[in-house]
Amino acid sequence: MKYLKQILTLLWKAWIMLLASILTLLIGVFWTFPLALSDRTFPLAYKGIRLWSILIFYGSGFRLEVENKKELDKNQAYIISSNHHSYFDILVLSILHKNHPIVFVGKAELSKIPIFGMIYKRICIIVDRSNIRSRVNVYQSAKEKINLGNSIVIFPEGGIPDDQELVLNRFKDGAFSIAISTQVPIALYAIKGLKEMLPEAWSQGYPGKVKVKLIDVIHTENLSLKNKSELKNLCYKKLYSELSSN
Repeated sequence: MKYLKQILTLLWKAWIMLLASILTLLIGVFWTFPLALSDRTFPLAYKGIRLWSILIFYGSGFRLEVENKKELDKNQAYIISSNHHSYFDILVLSILHKNHPIVFVGKAELSKIPIFGMIYKRICIIVDRSNIRSRVNVYQSAKEKINLGNSIVIFPEGGIPDDQELVLNRFKDGAFSIAISTQVPIALYAIKGLKEMLPEAWSQGYPGKVKVKLIDVIHTENLSLKNKSELKNLCYKKLYSELSSN
């Protein structure tokens, strides 16, 4: 029975990879990529990103439950932050934000993936964390995208933690520095379930219900960079408390 379950899990994860590959070719190459070449048409490209996210997420057998539904101001840009335990966190946040074209800050390594990397470089702000200049350029790029009316997604943990037992990894400064510098509010989300349902091990995992909750919208008006640590600690405590609760 154990081996049968592992085989079924392998087949399920292979299906996810196949589905993602097909949709990346159909939607990414022929819709998202050409429309993402211009800032003016990026909102249309984002519709392709959302459709890609919806089809992969639900096509993989997941369901989404939004707790404590709150509507964000459609005329306001945000720094959107959440915990990060799976690449499907990206799909969840894209599905949630129909009226807010969002740009992800993502690691440079993903830009090397064939075909996907070509699209990824057009729709994301790329950061090479080993390169100081790259990290500095992220701030300017984020400000430019915000000025165009886009929201920015930054996972403050900096990536998926190696230790899957961690409730929440230590936060980096980037999201909070950008939020204060641009005086843009932070929309703080908790995503629950993907850590258990979609671990990196190919023989583990299962489809199921993913829960997401907008914990708070934290405003940054009148804050300066002197308040960065205070803001970071506040967001960490709020998110840790939510993830630790049942």
